[in-house]
Amino acid sequence: MEQILSLRHYRHDLIAHSHEHAQVVISLSGKLDFEVEGRSSLLRQQQLMVVPAGAHHTCGSPQGSHCLVLDVPGDNWLGQSLGEHADASRRLLDSAGHVPLDPKQQQLVNWLATSPVSDPLIARQGAILLLASLNNISPERTQSRRLPYAAMDAHIERNAAYPLQVADLAQIAGLSCARLHSRFISECAQTPMDYIRQRRLRSALRLLRSSSLPIGEIASRVGYSSQSAFAAAMLREFGASPSVLRREFGDN
Repeated sequence: MEQILSLRHYRHDLIAHSHEHAQVVISLSGKLDFEVEGRSSLLRQQQLMVVPAGAHHTCGSPQGSHCLVLDVPGDNWLGQSLGEHADASRRLLDSAGHVPLDPKQQQLVNWLATSPVSDPLIARQGAILLLASLNNISPERTQSRRLPYAAMDAHIERNAAYPLQVADLAQIAGLSCARLHSRFISECAQTPMDYIRQRRLRSALRLLRSSSLPIGEIASRVGYSSQSAFAAAMLREFGASPSVLRREFGDN
């Protein structure tokens, strides 16, 4: 962590990571799609997002979003810098979620956004004032619900022979691609494209076991134009080639 306060511009490129320190992301303009530990949110102007230390988070902004970011140096820094306010700041930073800014807090943010925040003294004092001003506010918990797996599975099943994109599943789930990616990582420990691939290969396995269709036809039905690529994918997923998988099921 190089400095306490910084100005950042987020674009459509997906950022997905975690870090050992708590972070506060304050929207100055635009909208920022945010996921913290699988909980989705849309960060707008006059709002901030609390990201607890160690929390996996994903963000991106198709139209662009300009933000002021506070990277909290650590627990010792809170105690040394905020004194009697430190405990309240720790509670705030331990809970992921939205915080709406009141007019006075927004004035402080606007002043910091136009100040040389690379100056260590301005950054330190600005961060202290900002955290102290937030001590009586509790973050609004971000939305949490499981992804609509049944609807997504049905879509993959119906369209397994055709090219499928993450955007297709994002539309079904009512999420942006960035938020869908984070939700899959949190709930399934895999990416949306890995999920699509796995569902296709499981459909192929069912066809191998329940039909006498040629292997090339099955490959085509689950989106593989090359039988060799299909065989390699089945080998990676199930540890055997399509012909062996079919034969083993018949033997059993």
